[in-house]
Amino acid sequence: MAQKIKLSTIGEALGVSTATVSLALRDSPLVAEATKERIKTHARQMGYIYNRRAASLRTSKSGIIGVVVHDIMNPFYAEILKAIETELDRSRQTFILSNHYDKVEKQRDFLDTLMQLGADGVIMSPAIDTPLDDIDLVLRNGLPVVLIARSIPRASLPVFRGDDAFGIGLATKHLISLGHTRIAMIGGTDQTSTGRDRYQGYMAAMEKAELPVKPEWRIAGPRTKQAGFEATGEFLALPDKPTAAVCWNDLVAIGLMNGIARAGLVPGVDISVTGYDDLEEAAIATPALTTVWNGQTEVGRRAARALLDRIDGVKDQSGKLDLIRPELHIRQSTTPVKERS
Repeated sequence: MAQKIKLSTIGEALGVSTATVSLALRDSPLVAEATKERIKTHARQMGYIYNRRAASLRTSKSGIIGVVVHDIMNPFYAEILKAIETELDRSRQTFILSNHYDKVEKQRDFLDTLMQLGADGVIMSPAIDTPLDDIDLVLRNGLPVVLIARSIPRASLPVFRGDDAFGIGLATKHLISLGHTRIAMIGGTDQTSTGRDRYQGYMAAMEKAELPVKPEWRIAGPRTKQAGFEATGEFLALPDKPTAAVCWNDLVAIGLMNGIARAGLVPGVDISVTGYDDLEEAAIATPALTTVWNGQTEVGRRAARALLDRIDGVKDQSGKLDLIRPELHIRQSTTPVKERS
């Protein structure tokens, strides 16, 4: 059986103390960078593996963070996750990722696993209808919780997300400034804070401009590219022929534009379309999509930083709502109104 490599063995080989080796392998700023790299390199060559379980017993911290979102295949969440990862890397934290697909039971199983592993905290974009009891159980077990993208009614937790009502208002006002008066909203659901806020932003902008809002002009539900494409028929058949569509996100908008083109119309000419989130794909879509940047990078960075602060007991942010200010990015998918025949 191979002999277990000890910190003292590494220290003796390099002429440094065991304490210095331990600090270097934990990336402590107390050790000079050159010494730190020399110790890490030698440890790797010797085949030394850091014993996280033993360290957690000494420090009462596992170095594990849980992250749970709706669906990582959505580029919106992927961009947030990238920012979370970058921030956690700076503190040498490892994260475990789960998709809940808006299934509360799947999310609950993941939270149970985190508690069993002794995780240090969790960042959540909560599933629809997440009960407060599930959150209270996690908190009672000593795991700080930070929310991203969505809120949970009556939950006193830090929340980091874009100002959805303001952002959709920007898109709607932009269309109104181009002469559009019959504007539909496609996608989203009132079951989430995001869906509710974006619809309210659309309604507020229309009402401020004294424009009518017909119930049938809201096509609720679509959140994916395929769903946006499939909604095209219903949109084109709407009474009074809306000349523009405010879409719940970029995926829905791109799907809708594909459907409009398939129907023989020109998106951005015959019908103006706006998206939301300003994903990388938005700028290279055909036509390039007018959309609203929703601060995904800032959401991820601030949420990760806040969770790390709570783990370290730096400050209490219970109930804090941190809204990132969205920005409208105008491209080719919106033009002055053109009446449909």
